[in-house]
This record gives sequence, structure tokens and C-alpha cells, in this order.
Amino acid sequence: MKFNVASTLSYEVSEPAVFILNVEAAALRNQKILSENLELSPPVALDRHVLDGGTRLVRAVVEPGTFTVAYGATVALEMHDADPASVRETPVAELPLEVVPFLNPSRYCQSDKLARFAHREFGELAPGHQRVTAICNWIYEHVDYLSGSSDAETSASDTMVQRAGVCRDFAHLGISFCRALAIPARFASCYAWQLDPPDFHAVFECYLDGSWYLFDPTRKAALQGLVRIGVGRDAADAAFCTIHGGAQMTGMEVAISAAEEVGEGEPTVRAVGIA
Repeated sequence: MKFNVASTLSYEVSEPAVFILNVEAAALRNQKILSENLELSPPVALDRHVLDGGTRLVRAVVEPGTFTVAYGATVALEMHDADPASVRETPVAELPLEVVPFLNPSRYCQSDKLARFAHREFGELAPGHQRVTAICNWIYEHVDYLSGSSDAETSASDTMVQRAGVCRDFAHLGISFCRALAIPARFASCYAWQLDPPDFHAVFECYLDGSWYLFDPTRKAALQGLVRIGVGRDAADAAFCTIHGGAQMTGMEVAISAAEEVGEGEPTVRAVGIA
């Protein structure tokens, strides 16, 4: 399945500023970038770096004035059909060492504080993909999706108390529950097909049976239309733009459309593979 993605970010820069951008689609085994273009106005020199997990960072030093970032790409996604019941959890003793850090608590995902609840609610369920789906079902059923109900400081523990949040809060809660059950989990930012209104979307990934699998507890976007951008321990590692210096965002547009006909059925599971 092929998708066209695009984003435009506009800023007013008041003093020299360093922009760390994370808007380009990740290059993964199951996500192929067919074409892409990144245009900065005014043009400035770029530094590039690819992190573990496929996150592609771009650094730009920008002088005062109006600054615009425009990105567009055509991306092909490869679906992974499998019976969820056949996708097992990987014992900690068998995890690749580079995956082990995603078992640990992080700034927004305090899995240690939520461990008792996670074990009581999900600990007796059969391990595997279906247990993570049960976690997503619980979040969808017990947490209200409410714009404006959280901010940049809201953690998974806060969301558990407030029982309301947006996509990043849903992802943080899912990550926390999974880590509490010794399932490696990480935050993922995406272009999300059928998300209304269009925006950057937050989901999470779990390491199961040798691959990273995507989960979206908000159920606001189709798994077959998630174009992955970046991953990290939580939202702090996957911001679409981090600014060091004086700049104010003045506009943002995000878009994704199917570049070919997409079937009605949703894949049984969606694996993004090993970056």
C-alpha cells in the first residue's frame, strides 16, 4: 500500500536558533520511501543523523526572520498478515540487548508506579500480541479522548488518575502497562491515514517474537495507514521539532492520502520490522 505524506511547519524566529527536525518518514524493512523532498525556506545548511529505530534527525541553524519547513514523500507500506495468537512475547533472557532499555521506566512512562495495577488487570492473560491488544482495549474503554485535557507535562500516571488525554497520553499509558509486564515498548510518531483532523499522531510499538509491532489504543487511525516517523522511550524522544533559541510556531499543516486503492480490511497485525 502506498501513501503520500506531507507536512509544513512555519515559524517566526526572533534570535538565532537551532532546529532539530523529525518529520521525515523512517526508512524501515517494511516501510519503503519511494520518493521524498525536504525544503527549507530560506535555505540553510543541514546536518543529518539516523538513530537506532530509524528516526531521521535533521539539524538546521536559522537566523531571525520567517522560517518554513516543507516535507513530502511517497511511502510504500508492507503489511504483515499473521494470527495474533501466534505472535508470542519474547522472554527477557532472549531479548536483543539493544531492546532491553525499553523495559525501563522513563520520564512520561512510569511503569514502576503502575506495575501493581498492570499485573492485577493483565498479568493473568495469555502472553503475546493478544495481551497487548487487551491493554489497548482497556485504555480505549476507560480513558476519554479529550483535546486539551493534558499538556507537555502530563505523564502516564497523571492520565491514569484523570482518565482523559490525547494520543500521546494513550501511548504513554500503553507503554507503561507493557513495560510493567516485561514487554519492551516504545513511543512512535506517525503520519496517520484517516485521522480527523489531520495531525502528527502518537502510537506505540511492542517488541514481540523478533519484531516491533504497532498498536494504537485511540483507534482513530487505521493500522494499515500508519507511516512511521520516529521512535523513542516516550514523547520527549520523538518530537517533530525541538528548538534551541528564540522561535515561535505560526502554522502547521499535516496531510496523508492513499496513493493507490486501499482495501477495506485491516491487517491482522502490523509489524514494522527491525530498523
